[in-house]
Amino acid sequence: MKRRNFIRNSSQAGLALSILGVAACKETKKSEKVGDVAPETEETMAEPFFKLSLAQWSIHRMIKEDGVDPYTFAEKAKNWGFSGLEYVNQLYNPELADAGYSDEAMAAFVEKSNAEAKKHGMQNVLIMIDGQGNLAVSDEKERNETVEKHKKWVDAAAAMGCHSIRVNLNGSSEPEEWKKNSIDGLTKLSTYAKTKNINILVENHGGLSSNGAMHAEVMKAVAMDNCGTLPDFGNFCITRKKDSRECEVMYDKYKGVKELMPYAKAVSAKTHDFDADGNETDIDYVKMLQMVKDNGYTGFVGVEYEGSILSEEEGIIATRELLLNAAKEVS
Repeated sequence: MKRRNFIRNSSQAGLALSILGVAACKETKKSEKVGDVAPETEETMAEPFFKLSLAQWSIHRMIKEDGVDPYTFAEKAKNWGFSGLEYVNQLYNPELADAGYSDEAMAAFVEKSNAEAKKHGMQNVLIMIDGQGNLAVSDEKERNETVEKHKKWVDAAAAMGCHSIRVNLNGSSEPEEWKKNSIDGLTKLSTYAKTKNINILVENHGGLSSNGAMHAEVMKAVAMDNCGTLPDFGNFCITRKKDSRECEVMYDKYKGVKELMPYAKAVSAKTHDFDADGNETDIDYVKMLQMVKDNGYTGFVGVEYEGSILSEEEGIIATRELLLNAAKEVS
């Protein structure tokens, strides 16, 4: 109950008027009629050094298990107090997959997404791409086919006004081979994306991509201004135990974020669980945001709640509150 009370209480403080709806709005209007601004208003209304976006993966259970229409993403994000949208391509399957990602199906996805974003005054930020092949695979033919599959998503991102697509560097598990393959795949895809004014961003998303030092080496070797990173605060498991989700080899998350931030063009604020004070139980958000700010980053920070104790909506709100509160403690 403590976690739920935290969300309820912090929301009433005024940070989440748009999130919790009419009741909170009425409270505010009553105080405004008195003519005095509450003492905490200036502090709670202070803008953070970054903008807030919502990663669509945060509502993947709503979509996959509860049958929520993925095209309601913009409306939900707006109501929860976000201004940017980070789409996840796999959440539009089987619609797109069944159509073989045809030009017609992709155009419909773009048109519907744009219409919803415009309707709710939201900004399309990026598209996270999964299930489209392995960019770091050793088989060159397969790697080239993967590049071709991703080009459709580069085109979609451009048509939606996004600045990037997020890709994964899955493939070889041998470090030197992985680096060589990654450099080749990313260079080919980034060369195409440059003609569309789209960035190719690599997230630390398991495997060797979660080794911050190696990941940074790949970025340095590619050396293209439209190829960068998307540091995720929580995705630093390199290998998992056989037939288990338990991590076997974990990379230091703070070291990893520090290594990836110089190349960052987006940032993912991952959360799983919260303590009674609203802090993430395994990630020091003030420490993470300090590194983000120290690198001069002022773009979107995407909320990505992956926990199971709170509902997806509650977890999203709690993560947003945590980000805003932690930002106040950053120097």
